[in-house]
Amino acid sequence: MNNSHQKNREYDKAPHLIFIGFMGSGKTSIGRGLSYKLKRAFCDTDKMIEEMEKMTVSEIFGQKGEKYFRGLETQVLRDIRSDLSPKIYSLGGGTPVQMQNQPLIKKCGTVVYLRISPEQVYERLKEDTKRPLLQCSDPLSKIKELIAVRGPAYERCADIIVDTGDTERDDVMKDVLRKLEKAGWNIPADTKEWMDS
Repeated sequence: MNNSHQKNREYDKAPHLIFIGFMGSGKTSIGRGLSYKLKRAFCDTDKMIEEMEKMTVSEIFGQKGEKYFRGLETQVLRDIRSDLSPKIYSLGGGTPVQMQNQPLIKKCGTVVYLRISPEQVYERLKEDTKRPLLQCSDPLSKIKELIAVRGPAYERCADIIVDTGDTERDDVMKDVLRKLEKAGWNIPADTKEWMDS
């Protein structure tokens, strides 16, 4: 009876593919690329929030504060959970850190954590002025500090972990697809051919 209950809870997931990970890990790039391969719409939750609020993420942080922004992230997760049309979503880097979001994320679909080192994040984002959490005197130390806190939360939420780092985008996409197939996903025939190329 207990096993049956656990099984039913597993099927209680929404049908989405969810990407989590630190800023700069490739969530948007990989998610957008896989939207073509899996024939699903791609949505970035930060962009969804910007459309709802008619402000950029930086403006929301600056004018309304981080707590307000985190509340919007939780609201968006509830919307994703109730959307039954299969999509691919990229979540903001801080979304999984909020404890109330973790069970919601797991119910949104299959969760893929794109893992990256602090040094690789720094190399990718050192010229980026649109990331509010990195606007400080020592961004690399800040990245290390944030990844140390967020890494365990990402791992708790993840069904699949894929290291990105110096790997080419197509190779990361193929790695994700192989792991999805192993987890029981049906991969379109033309995408399977591309995976084997």
